[in-house]
Amino acid sequence: MASDPPRDETGPRGIGKSGLPAPRPDDVRRTIRTLLASDRPEDLRRGLALVEMEIARVGSSEARSLFEMVSAIFYLDPLDRPDLVPVLDEAVSLVVGFGAWVIPVLLDHLEAGDLKAQLAAGNALGRIGADAVEPLLARYASTADPATRVFILYALGKIASPRVVRTVPVALEASRSESLELRDTATRAIGKLAESIPPPDLPTHLKLQLLDRLHASLADTNPGIRAKAVRSLGKLAKAGHLDAAQKQTLATACRRLLGEDESFEWDRAFVVRKEAQEALRFCGA
Repeated sequence: MASDPPRDETGPRGIGKSGLPAPRPDDVRRTIRTLLASDRPEDLRRGLALVEMEIARVGSSEARSLFEMVSAIFYLDPLDRPDLVPVLDEAVSLVVGFGAWVIPVLLDHLEAGDLKAQLAAGNALGRIGADAVEPLLARYASTADPATRVFILYALGKIASPRVVRTVPVALEASRSESLELRDTATRAIGKLAESIPPPDLPTHLKLQLLDRLHASLADTNPGIRAKAVRSLGKLAKAGHLDAAQKQTLATACRRLLGEDESFEWDRAFVVRKEAQEALRFCGA
């Protein structure tokens, strides 16, 4: 069993309240590194608690080496170890508190090529919020790699701020991509963006482009994209972006997908029909 983590309670001249010498910073860092290299949830949590204490001692701007230790948790596989999911969430939350300097570092993790680390970095950037919007868009513009762009759009979709309206043209472009994964992510992201943008803040010309694009995606050959297109249309309706006529158009499309119109030709994919049934709830029909 690992020993208890060193405490940071110190009195005069570095003497701990217990009367023993306070642990040296190097010793604390070694303990953190050891704990965060473990695969035991209790060790990882103790390591994260020590990191939080160290940040309070040195300040977030001096904590780059601590970030590197914490980010190792991003590579844990939550599918293989579902018991570590809460720990991973705690690590992401801790990273968000490091400050603005961590944004470009997290952007580099989006290009790491490891799915687990990319998802964790995307979640962290999403929680950072509005301050991450412009850096994410700048990185999107500077890379042509579809895989990196997928995770940038994923992160942008996690940001609950009206400033994500700047993302709409990018999502529109990506939703037309030949890359299936990028097209899929962009179609989903449109609905996430709609939830964060107040209706008055979404320019009419962009809203009309979104509607045209999503209705066109209802004919995509991939059922996952068709399902996400219906879901995003439903989110636009739920968030108050659609007028009565646009809701009626959506309701008609949903009934067609469900086989409830005169053609009786429903979408063969159950997931698409399920999303269409859900979207109908927001059409007032």
